Amino acid sequence: MYNFEYQKASSAADAAAKIKAAGEDGKLMAGGMTLIPTLKQRLAQPSALVDLGGAKDLAGIKVEGNAVVIGAMTTHAAVAASKDVQGKIKALAGLAANIGDRQVRHRGTIGGSIANNDPAADYPAAVLALGATIVTNQRKIAADDFFKGMFETALQPGEIITAVSFPVPEKAGYVKFPNPASRYAVVGVFVAKTGGGVRVGVTGAGNSGVFRAHKMEEALSKDFSAKAIEGMHPPADAMNADIHASAEYRAHLVGVMAKRAIAAAG
Repeated sequence: MYNFEYQKASSAADAAAKIKAAGEDGKLMAGGMTLIPTLKQRLAQPSALVDLGGAKDLAGIKVEGNAVVIGAMTTHAAVAASKDVQGKIKALAGLAANIGDRQVRHRGTIGGSIANNDPAADYPAAVLALGATIVTNQRKIAADDFFKGMFETALQPGEIITAVSFPVPEKAGYVKFPNPASRYAVVGVFVAKTGGGVRVGVTGAGNSGVFRAHKMEEALSKDFSAKAIEGMHPPADAMNADIHASAEYRAHLVGVMAKRAIAAAG
């Protein structure tokens, strides 16, 4: 590690003021599941760190009309245990329950995960598939406009995610092929059926990060069944390749996980 100024925000407004005063080199910290390891490795070297842990107004879950609104500092464990999430979007509760291990689920937050946009994180697939709205201290951002590539989002410097609003779907399912050590998604597919059609979000696979499988969406909007996408998968040249899986294997897994997600949706 190295020296930096540490500040703990008491609210969303306090965090916005502190990060603005910190300047271009300031960083926000939610659960710290990604930031702390990168600080240790000196891959990130901010001059100031603003901890959101004390901003109680950024945590909590509520149902507003036909949407479940989750505060940015709500932990994965809280999402998984929420009766509102279980009752309205069971697939989202199941997704949260299988992130990392128990320690990660009790420290990591939904806002931190989405803001970081790790290409193997689980939440981005749900955000895209459910057509969620990311609420910040400055504006509202549609899911399709939020993710810009690996570790990149539409967030501007100093902009803070305050909540994520998830429309309640008719049916939804999420299944991932997890890395046995980290539990990150080698490939994860979230399928959601709504009155407007079907959306499919894929994480862990794309060489540009999370993406929507549009051809699958078209087929499933006509026939919401595993048979409708039999033999369908994205091109291998659009997939990520690493020590865990080749591009060809990931392309194959997208098709397999999508069919399982449809089965899970019921």
